[in-house]
Amino acid sequence: MSTQQQESEHKIQEKLARPQRKAIIGKHVMHTLGQPGNLYAVQVRDLWDDHYRVNVFVGVDAASAKVAHSYFLVADSDGNILASTPKITRQYQEGQLGRSEGI
Repeated sequence: MSTQQQESEHKIQEKLARPQRKAIIGKHVMHTLGQPGNLYAVQVRDLWDDHYRVNVFVGVDAASAKVAHSYFLVADSDGNILASTPKITRQYQEGQLGRSEGI
């Protein structure tokens, strides 16, 4: 296999792995943050290389959803979070309906 074919195959594999990595990153964020009772969606966006923006939306539907938390992340190829701005801290306990204060 030529070098050009290998590079093309690597790019295809990377493109296929990206959605899985984004799902893993979202799960890591929610595991640390906790889950709000009114969670609407977790959005993980590629920025460049290993940098991502994660937005956590709350609300009952798309029309009322608001960004409750937003993080700028650096993650490795396995989706492990290496750095976060701001730092991700637990905000919600199991079954909690609102934001936890003082945690």
